[in-house]
Amino acid sequence: MNEPVQRKERMRAYFQFVAAVLYFFAAQGLARHAAHGLVAEQWTPLVQQAMLVFLLLLGYGTMGYWLNRQSQPIREQGLPFRTGWRGEAGLGLAFGWGLAVACVLPLTVFGGIAVAIYTRPSAWGWLVADAAFFALVALAEEIAFRGYAFQRFIAAVGPVGASIGFGLYYAIVQSLRPGADHPSLAVAFLFNLLLSVAYLRTRALWVSWGVNFGWKASRALLFGLTISGVNVHSPVVQGDAMGNFWLTGGGYGLDGSWLAFFLMLAALPLLFRVTRDLDFRYNAPELVPGGIPVDLDALAKAQHEAAMGPSEPAQPTLVQIAPVTPPPPPPAPDAH
Repeated sequence: MNEPVQRKERMRAYFQFVAAVLYFFAAQGLARHAAHGLVAEQWTPLVQQAMLVFLLLLGYGTMGYWLNRQSQPIREQGLPFRTGWRGEAGLGLAFGWGLAVACVLPLTVFGGIAVAIYTRPSAWGWLVADAAFFALVALAEEIAFRGYAFQRFIAAVGPVGASIGFGLYYAIVQSLRPGADHPSLAVAFLFNLLLSVAYLRTRALWVSWGVNFGWKASRALLFGLTISGVNVHSPVVQGDAMGNFWLTGGGYGLDGSWLAFFLMLAALPLLFRVTRDLDFRYNAPELVPGGIPVDLDALAKAQHEAAMGPSEPAQPTLVQIAPVTPPPPPPAPDAH
């Protein structure tokens, strides 16, 4: 492909990326207004995220099918139900949970967490609803920030530029939350970079979705901590982090702490290691045989004849078959 054609394809991919970003904000607004009009206030966050996931899959699937001739646009967005996809999601979930625990342990040692537990029966039902909420939040973010838009940006600027660009894009989106500050922007950028690496290593959203879900849900549902300035997610466990702002992130939670930033930085090489097999499976170049078929036997024979001269075929040997001689008759007995 020559340079003018490549430049044209990159520009086309860039405009598709811009269209995908604009659609994301439109889908967010539509999902928010529709959820408020359909259900009661306590169910609004869950329904809003479910509608956002549906709108993103529908919109990006239509773009992929119409603009890029994708025969399986949902799969192309990074959601292939391939062999082992559940294991990939579990790997990501364990990684996200481990990252949350790695942040909580220093917090408890050098600061503290005041925990209150509520065991009324209704709380357990809401706990399931909150778990579904975080699963949908993580899925919506992965489709929006690692799905069609991210893939078109890769086609425009390459994987490194796309990962950095989407890290800044995610940080800008997170900066719109109340209480966001410089540490929270740094954490948002690095967390998005971590998730982008998970996608690029596996060419699917399962690992990155698991990391996203595990990081958010573990802190909220298991430890009752604040998530991006909101501390009412867990109806069973309520935690209040105490200690230096550097460790706790203050009222914004660990999403705004330098502790989380440096632990995510240390988690990058670990993510490369745990996804090594998946990277080899889905990113190794396919070996395509080249050249033309060669008859090695004929080539060797031609080389031999060129050096020794053509050899005459051996004359067949004649085998003479003698006639079968009958045995002599036995002597007749003497007559007396």
